[in-house]
Amino acid sequence: MLKFQNIGRIKYDQQTPKNKKLISSSVLPGLLGRLSEKHSQIQFYQMGLYHLTASNEDQASSFRRQIDRRLELGQLPAATKYAVLPDPDGKRVGSGGATFNVLRYLAEQHPDEEHVFSEKRILVIHSGGDSKRVPQYSAEGKLFSPVPHELPDGRASTLFDEFMIAMSGVPSRMREGMLVLSGDVLLLFNPLQIDAQFSGAAAVSIKEPVETGKDHGVFLNDGNGYVKNFLHKQTEETLRTVGAVNEQGTVDLDTGAILMSADMLQALYGLISSNGKPDEEKFHNFTNEQARVSFYGDILYPLASDSTLEQYYKEQPEGSFTEELHQCRTQLWDVLRQYSLKLLCLSPAQFIHFGTTRELRQLVAEEIADYEFLNWSNQVVSTLNATNYATYQSYIGHRAMIGEHAYIEDSYVLDETKVGNGSILSGVKLRNIIVPENVVLHGLPLRNGKKVVRIYGVLDNPKGTLEQDARFLTTTLQKMVDIYNIPEEQLWMETAKDIWNANLYPVCDTLEEAVQWALTVYEIADGTANKETVEEWLACERTSLCASFNAADMEKVLWWQRKLECRILCRKFIDILTNGTYYKDALTVFGARDISKDIYETLMEDAEGAEFSLKIRIYYALSRAMKQQGVQFEGRSYDHPESLCFQTIQQEIYGEAVKGLPDSSQYRIAKDRVDVKLPVRVNWGGGWTDTPPYCNENGGVVLNAAISLGGILPVQITLKKLPEYHVEFESQDIGVKGIVHTVAEIQDCHNPYDSFALHKAALIATGIIPLSEEADLTEILKRLGGGIYLSTQVIGIPKGSGLGTSSILSGACVKGIFEFLGQEKTNEEIYQIVLGMEQIMSTGGGWQDQVGGLTNGIKLITTRPGMAQKIMVEEINVPEEAMAELQERFAVIYTGQRRLARNLLRDVVGGYIGARPESVQALKELLLEVAVLMKFHLERGEIDAFAELLNQHWELSKQLDSGSTNTCIDQIFVSSEDLIDARFISGAGGGGFLMVLLKKGVTKEQLRERLLEIFQDSGVDVWESRFV
Repeated sequence: MLKFQNIGRIKYDQQTPKNKKLISSSVLPGLLGRLSEKHSQIQFYQMGLYHLTASNEDQASSFRRQIDRRLELGQLPAATKYAVLPDPDGKRVGSGGATFNVLRYLAEQHPDEEHVFSEKRILVIHSGGDSKRVPQYSAEGKLFSPVPHELPDGRASTLFDEFMIAMSGVPSRMREGMLVLSGDVLLLFNPLQIDAQFSGAAAVSIKEPVETGKDHGVFLNDGNGYVKNFLHKQTEETLRTVGAVNEQGTVDLDTGAILMSADMLQALYGLISSNGKPDEEKFHNFTNEQARVSFYGDILYPLASDSTLEQYYKEQPEGSFTEELHQCRTQLWDVLRQYSLKLLCLSPAQFIHFGTTRELRQLVAEEIADYEFLNWSNQVVSTLNATNYATYQSYIGHRAMIGEHAYIEDSYVLDETKVGNGSILSGVKLRNIIVPENVVLHGLPLRNGKKVVRIYGVLDNPKGTLEQDARFLTTTLQKMVDIYNIPEEQLWMETAKDIWNANLYPVCDTLEEAVQWALTVYEIADGTANKETVEEWLACERTSLCASFNAADMEKVLWWQRKLECRILCRKFIDILTNGTYYKDALTVFGARDISKDIYETLMEDAEGAEFSLKIRIYYALSRAMKQQGVQFEGRSYDHPESLCFQTIQQEIYGEAVKGLPDSSQYRIAKDRVDVKLPVRVNWGGGWTDTPPYCNENGGVVLNAAISLGGILPVQITLKKLPEYHVEFESQDIGVKGIVHTVAEIQDCHNPYDSFALHKAALIATGIIPLSEEADLTEILKRLGGGIYLSTQVIGIPKGSGLGTSSILSGACVKGIFEFLGQEKTNEEIYQIVLGMEQIMSTGGGWQDQVGGLTNGIKLITTRPGMAQKIMVEEINVPEEAMAELQERFAVIYTGQRRLARNLLRDVVGGYIGARPESVQALKELLLEVAVLMKFHLERGEIDAFAELLNQHWELSKQLDSGSTNTCIDQIFVSSEDLIDARFISGAGGGGFLMVLLKKGVTKEQLRERLLEIFQDSGVDVWESRFV
């Protein structure tokens, strides 16, 4: 959240009059909303230079990494230059000293320019400081502290990001000069109110009630729009007496935002330069810990018209009264007295700042509704949504119990953890931990590899001293020291005896250990720790709030935050996928950003440990996102997770299917020859619902029929007993023969280009040949009583016909082998073995084809959900007269083209896995309505109603897969429009055979003549067919 050291400007105060909020909620939304909504694509009238000050090099490095990451992701204007400048030599030189450091840096960057600051727009954000009153932000710096706002690109916002939004309109109002901002104040206003026509400086002010102004800095207007005097924390009576209060009872409040003209910047630069070049000695005079020049108290004070040198010397310094500061003030007065300070009073405007941990909690956990106009929320990039507590980029487990008005940021809260009312967690991972009420637990990694968790009270003031008997957790510092007789030197070594410097917190090897010690510190403060525990605590290496923040490893802090953000987004993404949401909609959880390497690695890890249905959906969605974005990770493109998706399906189905393969070790050849002839099938309703994983997750419902073509049953196999102990294969379709002598040759059946892959798989599926174990083929054949000859053929039907010939041929082989071995198997048993056989060949699709050919007639085929698909077949009894009409009107048309070599299975199955709405809807209607309704109308003899359902099925099929039709298919249907009542495709479509129901009175010969007239010798023709 905003986090901050109170530097005398307005802080969030629960006593602030409500009319302040009325202005914010009515006027500002219209002025500021557009910026907030479009943050990720703001068109900056750009500042040329952004300068951030930092307290030390570690903090500066952290700032740079965060800026670089935003630049890398395109979240900042690339043409602008960014610089992060730590205080020189890591010394605390004051905000004025930091400003001089910026001036020197600019001069060094432009050594050949006489007027260094002319024609430049410069933004300086003073962002150093210890953040003593909100210690959880000491290490990362005020500027990159959390703000309760989720940005359009899915990121959790920080104060820096809000600065970019709020200040994006200011450069258009500046020709040149410098805008200086305080890094702990967020100022929201309409930039059109800025009038940058001045020489010297201009102070940005907002109107606030005098009741608020008495606790903060106020500008006294000279009546001409310039600052007459500075009034800091004056009484209401004094403010009224000097004329600082207007008729509406408001004052001009100091916001900490200052504009400086180029000529004034040049004058200031003259104090640290000689002959236009930086002078190291002069520079050091203004940038040292003894002077500790303040920007607000030392550089601005001479600009007020009623200020005097005598009073200037008496002004409270940022550090201490020293001779070095006195000399600096003398030189500043001489140089700056010629300039004035214009007053820019903005209204309406919003000024957000708070200086204590309590105020932080109050804003984010209790009063966030007051900032809804900024799209701020109490739940930002977190796994759970709740109204009674606040979270920011945190992973909250479903079983965790979070107390009212608690605030959790950058943390994991897992298992049975209980967080007390009003407590704050930051940077910790808790599992089965009980956190007391109204405490802060803040974890920090240290540069030495150790961990520390700091605990203190939400209401504690870390500046509080032992002498003041400062509050600490449930007691005071003095009472805690007294109750256990803790030597003061155990807590403080040559430092102020305050909470900030107290060595209270054990340095640990793990975060878990550090959490436990932090809770022990609570027990010690509460007086409930035993003597042995206190002694053990005193024996530990311990650190303080101050020392730990200075020793913090900010690279690890940023790594923790980045990984946690990634983990949260991935968890939310997975939760959305689990709910059956379209993968494209689920991907919006990542906002406008692309899938990053961190997200890729996290999702791949999540997929590996997920159950089947979720695993395949993670892989598929990730593959689609990578394909869309054209990205690769670890040298792998989108086809890697896509392949894993379909491999997972195949492996899961395979594992289940091969469980039921029979053991044929006791079988013997019973016949010298077996011939099997089977019909092909035409599919009418429920197509694709028999395909994994749909059928496994939902069950399948298919209506199909067996037919002969050209007066024959075209799917045929022959088995013969051989005297030689070997196996002979023949595929008569393509005229290929082969002899195998080893089991290993047969087990090598996974190559789709192997002409005998089906033959080999049939011997394995029926148990003659082991699936993978080594064995001797000769011994197997001797036991069986002879060698085996297996021949297959599909007579007259081209490949890619869509009539299910491959699966039916598998069914014929299995049926024939068991007859060859003298084993009686039911069709239901054969269905299951064929499913296993197709998985062995790695060609497994659906189950309707083999059933359609193995079982005659028209039938409704169903399965229930589950990996093991038990196929149930119900024969449809069509009335005799209706059956005759159906035979008369039913025709199959060959398109003259094989189905295109496109991955229809992956496209359609992918649509289902990815929850594409059109696919889900089509499959649901195919499953729940069309197939069952077809059965209903056929049993009632209603052929016309059946025809209407065929047409409906055709439209749904095109919705499911646009590749099911093509120009040729469309032309065939259009050219015969006046002859047919219904149309459909066989199989997946895209070629092969079509089916039609002729209008009553139209003959198949009429249809043939029409097609031959139009398509001539292209191969388009009506084939003779009959139901079997």
